[in-house]
Amino acid sequence: MSDSIDFCPVILAGGSGTRFWPRSRRAHAKQVLVLDGERTMIQRTLDRLAPLASPERAWVITNTLLSQAICTQLDCVPGEQIICEPAARNTAPAAGLAAFLLERLHPDGVLGIFPSDHVITDEAAFVATIRKAIALAAAGDNMVVLGIHPTRPEIGYGYIETGEACTEGILRVRRFTEKPNRQRAEEFLEAGNYFWNSGMFIWGTRTLANAMRQHLPETAPLLEKIAAAWGTPDFGHLFAELYPKCENISVDYAILEPRSAMGEHHSNLYCLPARFGWNDLGSWTALHEYRVERGGADAHGNVLDAIGSVALNASGNYVYSADKLVALVGVQDLVVVETPDALLITTRQSSQDVGKVVKELAGRGQDQLT
Repeated sequence: MSDSIDFCPVILAGGSGTRFWPRSRRAHAKQVLVLDGERTMIQRTLDRLAPLASPERAWVITNTLLSQAICTQLDCVPGEQIICEPAARNTAPAAGLAAFLLERLHPDGVLGIFPSDHVITDEAAFVATIRKAIALAAAGDNMVVLGIHPTRPEIGYGYIETGEACTEGILRVRRFTEKPNRQRAEEFLEAGNYFWNSGMFIWGTRTLANAMRQHLPETAPLLEKIAAAWGTPDFGHLFAELYPKCENISVDYAILEPRSAMGEHHSNLYCLPARFGWNDLGSWTALHEYRVERGGADAHGNVLDAIGSVALNASGNYVYSADKLVALVGVQDLVVVETPDALLITTRQSSQDVGKVVKELAGRGQDQLT
């Protein structure tokens, strides 16, 4: 990667993290929590991008509920570059808005899309991989996605099927498959040329802007009007009026799938296999597994985030309690999370369904608990 390449990271931070209820709430979601260590998830995201771009070049797309916390936690990012969506519209409108904003400011630059709630264990390898992706994106009308080597037949992730190998470990992309069933996930794992879609994408500013114009022809003009008003008194009301009219769709469905249909030798889609230790911490079970891998469990696989603990004949449990001693007796594979106003008790096997609790509470009108 040349130092002359103009790179701007865009951090997507609008999610509500419902599977981390009751710690994660609409106004205090997963990305602004400390789940491991001393820095929040979004702070760690910005930290690892620092060798690639100064915080002044970073942009954040979030929502009004989280904006205050994010502005406080990322006080080194210019406030006007923390953009608050007036309505949730998935990742394609968020990424597209960033593309149209940056097309006006840095038309020859490269932008990267990064989720705000991932953990990376080898940050030096992460930086080296992103540098390679930036150079590839700057070399033409190329789109680069970071792929994760699958370790299990996971049905909660999208998959990238790769084809021909290019130079220096770069693979052409054949197609994207969203969240397969168990049988197909097992087939993908056995095939060996499939990767999990990490949700991290690198592309030229113009490349993404033009792809939005091509593949989302009704949404793109709305985003361009919003971007044109940025920095003016009209920005707020145009954003509030036009953004909810944008199509609610992910980058994967809106851009990557139709682009991959052009064929691996014509799509300019590339996959860089990531070898830097990745976890999207999508559930309490994923957090438990990550903490165990990092040596954060006792001899019996219990991860106990509490002011004190006693574990007798107990194994494989995750417990969080900020102000109580926790005692475990004769239990296995539980998830127990206590906050001042709620208590979650489930199993590690069922923790993917915790988001259903939030829907149930919202349906009952108990929004103060969501």
